[in-house]
Parts: sequence; C-alpha cells; structure tokens
Amino acid sequence: MSLAPAPIGAEGQDPVTGEGPEGLSPYRRFSREEWASLRADTPLTLSADDLTRLQSINDPISVEEVVAIYLPLSRLLSLYVAATQGLFKATQRFLLAERERKGPYIIGLAGSVAVGKSTTGRILAALLARWPNTPKVDLVTTDGFLLPNAELAAGGIMERKGFPESYDTAALLRFLHDVKAGHPRVSAPLYSHLVYDRVPGEERVVESPDILIVEGLNVLQPARLPRDGTAIPFVSDFFDFSIYLDGHEDDLHRWYVMRFMKLRETAFRDPRSYFRKYAEVDEAEALAIADRLWTTINLPNLRENILPTRQRAGLILSKGASHRIESVALRRL
Repeated sequence: MSLAPAPIGAEGQDPVTGEGPEGLSPYRRFSREEWASLRADTPLTLSADDLTRLQSINDPISVEEVVAIYLPLSRLLSLYVAATQGLFKATQRFLLAERERKGPYIIGLAGSVAVGKSTTGRILAALLARWPNTPKVDLVTTDGFLLPNAELAAGGIMERKGFPESYDTAALLRFLHDVKAGHPRVSAPLYSHLVYDRVPGEERVVESPDILIVEGLNVLQPARLPRDGTAIPFVSDFFDFSIYLDGHEDDLHRWYVMRFMKLRETAFRDPRSYFRKYAEVDEAEALAIADRLWTTINLPNLRENILPTRQRAGLILSKGASHRIESVALRRL
C-alpha cells in the first residue's frame, strides 16, 4: 500500500488530492516552490534556537522549511482568522446579539504517529502568536483524552491505545464545545508521555485563546451516521480549518523506529518511564520490538482510521523521505 504523492495519471488518480485524468478534485495542488512564493512579505519571526526548542525527537526542521512552508501557511491562516472575525461580527449584527463572546478560531491537525504533528503544531502556534490580530494561541493534544490505562486494561484494549475507541470522545467534544462557545476557562486532562498515562488530578487549562490548535491522530474521523438522523457531533465539527500531515507508509515506519531507538537512549532510561524495560534490552531486540509495535498497532491504526480521513482536511502537507514537505494541497473554497 503506497501513501506517497504520485503524479497525475498514475493508475488514473492522484492518491492525495483525488484528481484524475478528468481534472476533478476539491483541492488545488502546489509544488514546494509554488507554495513558498505565497509567503509575500511575511516576516520570519523564529530563530534557529527557537526551532531547536520547538522540534520533537527525530523530526528535523530547518529555517528554510519554515520560510518555504510555514510562513505562507501562517499568512493564509491569519487572513482566514481575520475574515472569520468579520463574519462573526456580521452574524452578531444580524442576530442583534452584539455582546456574545467570540470563541477562538480552532485548527485541527491530524496525521500518523511519527509524522511530526507535534513539531508542526508548535511551529504554527509560535508563528501565529506573532501576528497582531492573534496574540494568544494555545495548543492542545488529544492525548489527554485517552482513557486511563486502568480503563483500557479493564476493557481489554490496551494494545489499541490510540485507536478511536481508546478515547473519551464525549469529554473531548464537551471540551471543544465549551471552548467554541467562548467559555473563559476550559480544562482538559493532562497526559504524561513519560508514564504513558493521564496524570491524576492534573489539568491543562485553556483561557480564552484567539486561536486553538487541536492535534491528534483521529481528530478528522467522523462518527457512524445514525439512520434516524439523530444529531451526533464530530470532533471536526468544531474546527474552522484542518490540516493533515502526510507521509509515505515506508517513511512513517522508518521514522517511528528511529524515534523509538532515540527514546531508548534518552527518555526511556528515566526510572519513572513506562517504557523503561525497552532501555534494558540490546539493540537488536529493541529494533525488533519497535518493528512489532509499528506493524501490530500503529500501521493498522493508520490504515483503518487515520489515512481515510486525509480527504477531510482543508490542507494536506505531504512529506518526503527526509521530513521535508514536498507539496501542499489546499481545498478550494
């Protein structure tokens, strides 16, 4: 199964945008160079030191990548946010409800394990916070809405952590509803990657941001539609814009294993780490474990749940083998 961008006409269809020989697609596809030209005069407000601080393990990011990809994206999002603010004011005038609080502009960020969502989210948040009309930007991951390990174990789904059924979707929907409704203070459960579980009694508090980025594996996945038409909200119903970070399946596999091996030499060695046992095996066994975890858990989740949501995104960023974004697909308005 290939997830890589393919030229138009390969087997009759572009696998990313859906465009075929007849030119039918809801997306406009840009090469890296075409997208970079849309930066206009957007200033670079991040330094090399900033990038070092913002990037995740095994997710290289360069100043050139920020200039070519993320500055044009931040410019586009700034224009979208400003337009949405104007639309909100027009709606309030129509409803004669001038005093209603404007909720934040919510951006969903989806993609596979190891594709680099965390780095992308942090860079976008840092860039958008430097725009004059969006001084407060927050980033929340859906990890905090994973069911506690005790519940996953009791339900026999510990090996399906990260699959849709492993999340407290009702709590995530309530969180997004309250944020979108403009509640001044909304909290989310806090998750620790060190202990691989929620932190009891700890919360991540969001206080009236101008923009909220919500990052997670399955944030674009729709629920099963009921035959009787009962209203069932999707997580993505609360998004104003959505991004899917894409990569070839073989690259994702390789990046996952490389990240696992780096964590084995760093975070896994912490005595508190849930994965401490993996730091104590030899390299060959560690490689075999990483490969098994990818093949039995992360790959099925990618194929069954994550990749099928790609076409629901407003923007698709397609990465090459070196983590460099090679093309951009923007949904037509």
